[in-house]
Amino acid sequence: MDIQVHCELMEEIKEALQNNELLLAAEKIQKYLDKCNNTPLNIAITGESGSGKSTFVNALRGIDNRDERAAPTGPVETTKEATPYPHPNYPNVKLWDLPGIGTTSFPADKYLEHVGFEKFDFFIIISVDRFRENDVKLAQEIQKMGKKFYFVRSKIDNNLRDEERSQREFNAESTLAKIKENCIKGLQNLGVEAPQVFLVSSFDLHLYDFHLLEETLERELPDHKKDILLLAVPNVSMEIINKKKETLKSKIKY
Repeated sequence: MDIQVHCELMEEIKEALQNNELLLAAEKIQKYLDKCNNTPLNIAITGESGSGKSTFVNALRGIDNRDERAAPTGPVETTKEATPYPHPNYPNVKLWDLPGIGTTSFPADKYLEHVGFEKFDFFIIISVDRFRENDVKLAQEIQKMGKKFYFVRSKIDNNLRDEERSQREFNAESTLAKIKENCIKGLQNLGVEAPQVFLVSSFDLHLYDFHLLEETLERELPDHKKDILLLAVPNVSMEIINKKKETLKSKIKY
């Protein structure tokens, strides 16, 4: 559904409600929802082997790693080609598990060509410890192509657990702040301006920065894409559930 169709349907719904034509309004609302279900959203997820990108793909789809529909996970690189994994409820939403740039023979610009960058709405670059030169080269090429990218620091629950074991006085909040600051500084030192970094645990999406990532994606996507993103995001908190309800209600305001 393109922006013009989105706006036209919203106006038709409002007009039908203002004229008290409830059957027509219901028909238009159903048409809008059907269009949403046909709106493509392609999310590219890449990172080095062992970074947890396949687990992140599964978590965003609300699927356990043991599910038969899950992206294969493991300590070694399991992705050789860009592989789409459709959302179980919104098949038009596809999360693409990309081979890690460090595992291919392609430089960053050729890598994007190899995976078919033009079809992706945005890129998520995942690392389990620090972001490396390959990640930055990829981000810079993505930026040249006019696409958005976001850095996700994965397995953050493991880091907190390790820190708690090694420190006498452990403070989760200050540890998280330090990890994020180190990631941002590292990326800036490698030439990335104002990097957006999110700390995430794929097994605990309701914790840490996942809600900030969701809010950022929602804010930066075009209107006709942000609704389908919100509908597809897993219900990991009451905040997201309420936001979905409010979004649907706002579509029939008059």
